[in-house]
Amino acid sequence: MSLNLHSTKNENQPIIQLSLESLAQSAPSEPAMQVIRRNGTVSKFDPSKISIAMTKAFLAVEGHTAAASRRVHEIVEQLTQEVTTALTRRVGEGRTFHIEDVQDQVELALMRSEHHKVARAYVLYREERARERAEKIVAQKAPAEPVLHTTLADGTRVVLDTRRLEAIIAEACAGLDGVDAALVLTEARRNLYDGIGQDELALASIMASRTLVEQEPNYSYVSSRLLLDKLRGEVLSFVHATPMTATQAEMATRYAEYFAAYVKVGIQAELLDPELSRFDLARLAAALKPERDLQFQFLGLQTLYDRYFLHVRNRRIELPQAFFMRVAMGLAMREIDREARAIEFYNLLSSFDFMASTPTLFNSGTLRPQLSSCFLTTVADDLDGIFKSIKDNALLAKYSGGLGNDWTPVRGLGAHIKGTNGESQGVVPFLKVANDTAIAVNQGGKRKGAVCAYLETWHIDIEEFLDLRKNTGDDRRRTHDMNTANWVPDLFMQRVEQDGEWSLFSPDETPDLHDLYGPKFKTAYEAYEAKADRGEMRVFKRVRATDLWRRMLTMLFETGHPWITFKDPCNLRSPQQHVGVVHSSNLCTEITLNTSADEVAVCNLGSVNLLNHTTGSGIDHDKLKRTVTTAVRMLDNVVDINFYTIPEARRSNLRHRPVGLGLMGFQDALHAQRIPVATEKAVAFADESMEAISYHAISASVDLAAERGRYPSFDGSLWSRGILPIDSIAILSDARGGATFDTSTTLDWSSLRERVRETGMRNSNVMAIAPTATISNICGVAQSIEPAYQNLYVKSNMSGDFTEVNEFLVRDLKSRGLWDEVMVSDLKYFDGSVGQIDRVPDDLKALYATAFEIDTAWLIEAAARRQKWIDQAQSLNLYIANPSGKKLDQLYRLAWSLGLKTTYYLRSRSATHVEKSTLKGTDGKLNAVSATATAAAAPIIVPQAGKQTDFAEALACSIDNPDCEACQ
Repeated sequence: MSLNLHSTKNENQPIIQLSLESLAQSAPSEPAMQVIRRNGTVSKFDPSKISIAMTKAFLAVEGHTAAASRRVHEIVEQLTQEVTTALTRRVGEGRTFHIEDVQDQVELALMRSEHHKVARAYVLYREERARERAEKIVAQKAPAEPVLHTTLADGTRVVLDTRRLEAIIAEACAGLDGVDAALVLTEARRNLYDGIGQDELALASIMASRTLVEQEPNYSYVSSRLLLDKLRGEVLSFVHATPMTATQAEMATRYAEYFAAYVKVGIQAELLDPELSRFDLARLAAALKPERDLQFQFLGLQTLYDRYFLHVRNRRIELPQAFFMRVAMGLAMREIDREARAIEFYNLLSSFDFMASTPTLFNSGTLRPQLSSCFLTTVADDLDGIFKSIKDNALLAKYSGGLGNDWTPVRGLGAHIKGTNGESQGVVPFLKVANDTAIAVNQGGKRKGAVCAYLETWHIDIEEFLDLRKNTGDDRRRTHDMNTANWVPDLFMQRVEQDGEWSLFSPDETPDLHDLYGPKFKTAYEAYEAKADRGEMRVFKRVRATDLWRRMLTMLFETGHPWITFKDPCNLRSPQQHVGVVHSSNLCTEITLNTSADEVAVCNLGSVNLLNHTTGSGIDHDKLKRTVTTAVRMLDNVVDINFYTIPEARRSNLRHRPVGLGLMGFQDALHAQRIPVATEKAVAFADESMEAISYHAISASVDLAAERGRYPSFDGSLWSRGILPIDSIAILSDARGGATFDTSTTLDWSSLRERVRETGMRNSNVMAIAPTATISNICGVAQSIEPAYQNLYVKSNMSGDFTEVNEFLVRDLKSRGLWDEVMVSDLKYFDGSVGQIDRVPDDLKALYATAFEIDTAWLIEAAARRQKWIDQAQSLNLYIANPSGKKLDQLYRLAWSLGLKTTYYLRSRSATHVEKSTLKGTDGKLNAVSATATAAAAPIIVPQAGKQTDFAEALACSIDNPDCEACQ
């Protein structure tokens, strides 16, 4: 293909020819890589031609004077390396790509590097040339197509079955609006060549459909169904020990016979618990719903394929409905009528009305059913205790648990060590060991091990703790992979507001501060300050509270850590304050359970898909009640079925039986009701929806208590005193001197309160809103309580990069005749925002405002309304487009003043823009070129007396980072 671009500076300038077709004609620097030309021939790849093409593109747009510019040469050299690296990484096992794939990557590189005019002209030119080629094909009689062959696994060449390819693509497109099977087939044929392998053949149609997602979101379903065909061939051939394929229609009858064979193969491979064979498999197989395979979007099925489906020697043995039934069987293992319960659980999971957490999906029904999501530990102040905690981290992480460690008891730098008469090196060196342990134990290769360290704000090592994620300084005192969080007492926030002093102590001299909160903490803390004034403290330091607060915010922005979490509301509102203290949260800041030397807190998570329970007129309360009732039962079953790797976790979980029911798809539910997120209506819906979930979850736990008995430590809890989460707000209000919080209700809480007091609860805690990063991908809805990130972007996770388009926006734009190629191009140019696109009506701009376009205070207000109903906490990310010290100070003080228990990541964006993409690149493994959002880079200013201080280059968490646990 030749690209003729006219200069924007001189219309009389000669047309410059940009030839990427020549890539397929020159000597290769990478002999194993090949380019498929448009005529179907295969030639070797020469990356040097990319430099020539890039240079001509710049000349065409910027003019001939650019030829002498060293800047252009440097830019071209860098972009060429990016394109070549991306192509090299993409080609996978097949080692081949189409000539237009090169052009896709050139377009992508130009967009990422902010060369908008070149990129925009390039996009429009390619579209024009594509239309010209299509018209030429219509005008001319097409030549006879060459006979292509495919190479089987044993090396045998057979004639490619084009009829089946056509049939599978047609089936994948059936029933979907806005998709064209002929277009997918044409694009797929473009990637075929004589001798193509079977895997590449299967991928060709998937890749073809993926390139069209940005034009029509329904192509995501097409891509998923084409991947499903590949999966069926892989699974059925392995399970039945003979090469097999099946269409979706054929699976209506084949699923049942496959299911029994799958269970047998899984047990023989020592992947499944032999107990599964003792279920009535015929009854369960008859309950499978093959049609539900069609509800996956591509990202959801690809994620399951890559990371969830069981496999033997890298060959999958699970189809989606068998996967959901396996999880359901594992959770129903100890039920009386376990087939009936398994079917009930299966229907809930496979409908996407509710989804269990990742560890449950990974391990349910297996030989090691570690189903719990989160573990919280307290680290003792001695070598045995410290290294036992690190060993416990490894054992807990091995089976996919996320970890939160309370390090506050460990004595600080300079503290006396009685045994050696020496001085302590503090917490930091041990955190380094914990950091490296988390990386070494990577959760069975399924996702990276992850841990979050918590430290209270009065600890003498707090200033060094704040620096742990910095990229400068002594690397032996840095933890580049560990998450960190501040455990902040109310007294510190009050000192900040008063611009008072703050004292730092070593916990070996102030051991009771660790277990105190509220007014009792204030009394003890002030007594230690007085003791220090008298010279009776060995290790202490005085700082200005606002200076320490400013530094906390600075580090949060610069490094993304430590997160800000609040000790007092977590404890004052804890139902279990009669038997312990909440010393930290977990990896994702939504769990608030007691920990001690004898108890490791455990929480079992799952999330309601709020979109599936919301109509245009509001919440379907009857359906929500049914879903929540079954979901709580499933979560309670986890406690008894669970495989515990350490005794302290088992002891704690059986004694308190906490579960964490959360939600996902909140943004989708707002879209369904046409409610903009930055409005009072959205805040009210957050209140209403969480009240309903809370009501039904507590009621379900009461029902289980009547059936199975109360949890052992119920007596003395807030529950036993008739104090529900909505009532515990008064305790926090009293501790803060009568602070006012919203306590409005709409449901009949008085009767439920009485039921709780009389019957009891099966679970000490029942609610927590987790990030749901991966399970929301599986269900195809927005993550957790997150606002829309962008309306068109690339989502990156451990399964690769995926085009995401806001289906609700596309539907609205179509209804108004505004969805076309220009709109797609404008969405790319404006980073998925409709706010700057003139022809988009104002009502749609408000409805589809993205995370960085709204005032984050709205998210905090909505979270505060949810928090009043939740007995634990919620993973709340804060978004800020143009950060400043003043803005961060206001946001985090607002979060504290409104009674939030925790906050999570601070999400920021670059000073220029978040990454653009052509969104067309895919590779042989279905992993596109990496396209994560850039980390924040704009300086923010902290107001100080008489001067300004710039924040350093920021590393606040980018969106959908494949290295980030929260994004997985």
